[in-house]
Amino acid sequence: MKFVVKYFSEIIIKSKPVRRRFVAQLVENLRSVLRDIDPEVDLQRSWDKLVIETAVDDPAVHGRMVEAMRNAPGITYILEVREYSLPALEEIIDKVLPVYAQRLLGKTFAVRCKRTGSHEFTSTAVEREVGGALLATTGAAGVKLKNPQVTVDLEISKQTLYVVERRHRGLDGYPIGSIDPVLSLISGGFDSSVASYLTMKRGMRTHFLFFNLGGRDQELGVKEVALYLWQKYGCNQRVLFISVPFEEVVAELLSKVQDSQMGVILKRMMLRVGERIARDLEIDAMVTGECVAQVSSQTLRNLSVIDEVTETMVLRPLIASDKADIVRMAASIGTEQFAANMPEYCGVISVNPTTRAKLHRVKAQEAYFDMAILDRAIAASRRTCVDQLAEEELQRADVEVLSVPLAEATIVDIRHPDEEELAPLVVHVPVIKIPFYELHRRAAELPPGQTYMLYCGKGVMSRLHASHLQQSGSLEVKVYAP
Repeated sequence: MKFVVKYFSEIIIKSKPVRRRFVAQLVENLRSVLRDIDPEVDLQRSWDKLVIETAVDDPAVHGRMVEAMRNAPGITYILEVREYSLPALEEIIDKVLPVYAQRLLGKTFAVRCKRTGSHEFTSTAVEREVGGALLATTGAAGVKLKNPQVTVDLEISKQTLYVVERRHRGLDGYPIGSIDPVLSLISGGFDSSVASYLTMKRGMRTHFLFFNLGGRDQELGVKEVALYLWQKYGCNQRVLFISVPFEEVVAELLSKVQDSQMGVILKRMMLRVGERIARDLEIDAMVTGECVAQVSSQTLRNLSVIDEVTETMVLRPLIASDKADIVRMAASIGTEQFAANMPEYCGVISVNPTTRAKLHRVKAQEAYFDMAILDRAIAASRRTCVDQLAEEELQRADVEVLSVPLAEATIVDIRHPDEEELAPLVVHVPVIKIPFYELHRRAAELPPGQTYMLYCGKGVMSRLHASHLQQSGSLEVKVYAP
């Protein structure tokens, strides 16, 4: 099977050195994710496209490869193609019929041909020749140039003909890693998750910074989101998940700071810590999910007062977005359910929050705050490579990882439904399906006295949850990692 990958249009118009750098990063990213599926995959690049070839003749593998490419920033289209040496104009139909004859039965169609290079015929001539032959030799209902039921998709590149079997839409954006890195302040809710996705899509290697206000359940939920975003869109880039304990900060705010100022001051404390961590990592910008007027701390006046505390650039990709648009985007990228199931923490909610903070009043309140607490929070922070989050959890609990399912066990398939649909699990023991973002809430549904083996495909999310369930002490949990 061959795939033709079309670069994001903004890459094509870059200068030659910049385009070469972007394409090289895209090739590196695709090679990394595709070799997890087919170690022998071959990638060949040119100025306007990549040609990717696999010798594996398995539709399930092809589907996984397409899904991986669809989620790699920097791509506009992925074409599944049949490749031929360019025949004479009247012989092109012989290459098209095997792909489209059955699809055209009773359907209207149009032929679309994209052509690069010098030829004796035009693209319009190809469309007319092939369209006429298809109308004469298939059971098509007729030609319809506007909104046809089937589009016969052809591409001619110099002396090569590509008959496109399927066309898949990519993410666009820039290859992740091609733009400077950022540090995303992630809470696991709708906004910060979507903001992190947008910086990843724009090519920024996005590290995750989490301020733990509410204990291990909240941290587990945020780790889920970070893992999901990294596994789906991160192209195996090396990024960090940094967890900063902020319980002492919250306690100090509740005891020392005026109620109406707490929300603004908490954000200022987060930016203070974020700036120090970003500086240590040589990162030039932080990212938040804030948008104007969504909550009281996000008025323009309050955001200005919050930003005053740092010289590091603060990026807010959602600044002018509506909440409904953010939720729709969360649903489209797969993070909606995380936010819906995220453990709530409401420890710092003002009764009468200020919407027009005054800098001198905020600074006067901060004078009561013991800044040494921030030093202790940074000293106690934990930095973990995202792909190693599960291993960190395993160190906290004795969880057995097995490559063969136990005869008496029940496997809990915790994959995202989209992933499970692409590659259904076939084993000879009972299997139940509980998506990982619902597992913490639904664990009580699992009858005790049985052995449960968590399965997630890559083995990362299953290890993370097995550790958490094991520590709860109510279930016998292992990991199934074939």
